Amino acid sequence: MTELTTTERTDEQRRELSKRIFRRIVPLLCVVYVISFLDRTNIGFAKDRLEVDLGISAAAYGLGAGLFFLTYALFEVPSNLLMRKVGAKWWIARIMITWGLLSSATAFVQGEISFYVLRLLLGAAEAGLFPGVILYFTYWFTRAERAKANGYFLLGASIANIVGSPLAGVLLSLDGLGGLHGWQWLFIVEGIPAVVLAFVVLRALPNSPHSASWVTEEEARDLQARLDAEADVAQDRKGHNPVMRILRDGQILLAIAVYFCHQVAIYAVAYFLPSIIGSAQSLSPIQTGLLSMLPWLASGIGALLLPRLATTASRARLLIASALIVMAAGFVLGLVTGPVFGLIGMCISGFAFWCVNSTIFTFPASRLTGAALAGGLAFVNSCGILGGFVGPYLMGLIENATGNPSSGLWAVAALLLIGAGLTMLLRQGHERPKAETLGHKTNPALDYNQSGG
Repeated sequence: MTELTTTERTDEQRRELSKRIFRRIVPLLCVVYVISFLDRTNIGFAKDRLEVDLGISAAAYGLGAGLFFLTYALFEVPSNLLMRKVGAKWWIARIMITWGLLSSATAFVQGEISFYVLRLLLGAAEAGLFPGVILYFTYWFTRAERAKANGYFLLGASIANIVGSPLAGVLLSLDGLGGLHGWQWLFIVEGIPAVVLAFVVLRALPNSPHSASWVTEEEARDLQARLDAEADVAQDRKGHNPVMRILRDGQILLAIAVYFCHQVAIYAVAYFLPSIIGSAQSLSPIQTGLLSMLPWLASGIGALLLPRLATTASRARLLIASALIVMAAGFVLGLVTGPVFGLIGMCISGFAFWCVNSTIFTFPASRLTGAALAGGLAFVNSCGILGGFVGPYLMGLIENATGNPSSGLWAVAALLLIGAGLTMLLRQGHERPKAETLGHKTNPALDYNQSGG
């Protein structure tokens, strides 16, 4: 693009376009993630009933909950590369239809083996959704805007638990209706919206700014020129970007390690929180659901307020490290106090849940372009989200050994503190050591980040 094309639009016009993009695509994708997270984690409410009705132990449950993430991780990179070829709306809709049908099918598991099989299939079906959306945002938002967009998207996970927790309590109370257990109604009812919403995505989600009827050609060219300018800087500093280079990039491996520690914590809580709350005292399914909603309500507030602070590399590092420390402190408070302060501790942790997801991907994204960006974001998420396998499995093993469903949070808190320490070593692709920048001018296109990094 020519220099005229990139400068003829005013800052106010660009801000207006950014707001329009937010209104048009972010709320829809947030709803998609609501349904996704609801179907991914609703087994947390079925845990105790699966043990009673099917004889699935805490360790077997933890393994089955975590198996989702093995196939999810295995298929994420090819899924993201395929999305880049066929278009976002077609691929996201395909993901939604298959995961919705498989989630409903979980209602008919008969024991441990069928439970394991359905979880593996569900992971394969949903693979690529999260990194696909993160990649999709790179078509629409500059780096300065991306953490905010990611944060609003991740708000879907909080909404899923805010809505899903009391809904699960109601559905579990339908035990015996139509000859089905309450947990069977839980899976059947919550799987259907994914299939329905897939057709909304096909109709409403554009593949790119150039194919959006509500973006003018001039606006699309200007946005693309700004995105290309950022990509050119990454290319100039790193040369060609084959996907294999990811494995040799220490910064990307560091981002994976931090993300892994975070995901262990997120899914340990997602799959065991109802059981932890229910074990504190005798509660009905609806009461357990309502109390389980509170930490996720706090996480929704945090998702709205905190990610927008990550406007520079140094602020992003500080935000991630602080979030991990706050999460660990909240878990410890919950472990050493009674039920009331324990729930308060979980709410404190919840407030910081989504700072990491919304911000951590800005680091590898700043070091990759083109096909390497598509594969790289999926690779980071694939490796990091294996924490979703480790977290529930670790919690289940420790519960089996101690008889206490919350004991595993000690190990989770330790991992979070390790992740906080590693975070301070992260650097974005265009950040230079001070010695390297002495006597050299910085790139004006990236001043917004270098000034803080």
